[in-house]
Amino acid sequence: MMQISPILEILVARDGFCSEIKRLSDIERETSISINRGVDLGKAALYIAAEDDSLISHSSVPLPVDAFIERLDDLSMDYCSHYSSAFRASPEIFLETLERYLYINKGFRRTNANLSESRALYLHSVLTHRSGSAAMLSLIYSEILKMLRLWGLLDFDVEIFFPLDSHSLPRGYHKQKSKESDQPHIMTSQSLLVEMLRSLKDAFWPFQHDNTRSLFLRAAHAANCIDRSNIVTESGFELASAKAAQHRLERGVWTSVRFGDMRRALSACERLILLETDLTELRDYSILLYHCGFYEQSLQYLKLYQDLESSSTEKQLSNSPSNLEEDAVEKLMVRLNLILMEEGWSCSTHRSFLGNNSEPW
Repeated sequence: MMQISPILEILVARDGFCSEIKRLSDIERETSISINRGVDLGKAALYIAAEDDSLISHSSVPLPVDAFIERLDDLSMDYCSHYSSAFRASPEIFLETLERYLYINKGFRRTNANLSESRALYLHSVLTHRSGSAAMLSLIYSEILKMLRLWGLLDFDVEIFFPLDSHSLPRGYHKQKSKESDQPHIMTSQSLLVEMLRSLKDAFWPFQHDNTRSLFLRAAHAANCIDRSNIVTESGFELASAKAAQHRLERGVWTSVRFGDMRRALSACERLILLETDLTELRDYSILLYHCGFYEQSLQYLKLYQDLESSSTEKQLSNSPSNLEEDAVEKLMVRLNLILMEEGWSCSTHRSFLGNNSEPW
């Protein structure tokens, strides 16, 4: 296999991801993954994995995306060879055999991934180790259905029930017999991509202390952008964690077993920004850039967030930032402006892979 530089590997993987999400029309974004045809979600997931693998791998050999696509196809072919009689059975029996094949014969199981088990968040690892998040298992399930439909072997409408608890497995059901309560459990092409990327962002966020706060507030706390009088309790562990994370970044150590991986957190933020689903991704990306010392770019994305947030006519109450978050944004804005006004300040530049569209939305 041809050896290329890690930077080129990252660019190729990001370009592959962008080429897939460009196919996300407004209709496609809201299309269920079980019937999606416009976006190759399997390839998109593998391009995500390939980019992150290049960020942390010391190998000059890129992740073989095409080989893992073949693995996905092999799952469908193997099912057909063992359960050909299921295509003549009722939809319920067909789905029962498919899930027996996937979860029993092939041994795929669900893992609630965190930083120490991050391989459950990458499609190539899940195909290899057969242990993955609900999003990854739903993707594999939908890819098998896609192939069976392409081969003309699926003649009824199937929907995948995405579990919202921490232990259940994705299950298929006959759409004609669906209930209204099934609707919140349907994964669309957009929601699956967001789920995959936010899981990575959460797992690799460099400030892992205090899971009661949002990711942004954890980073804002570490940057002293939160009024401590608003904080009721603050353990010694939380303070030590914040200081340790900042100390590692100052020394150029971007990853730690227990305290995140800045490179992969930045990449997850960039890909979420490219999806253009939530303005707060700009804010979160900005504060990571701040912690890395990329002040000019941090200010650029923070201004973009504030401008778009203030002009947005589609604000959702559930997504609106808290007063604590808004205060932290204002403090960060003031600090960035002061830093950039200082005489003798030297610019350090982050190599962003957001592509030509540096100002989304």
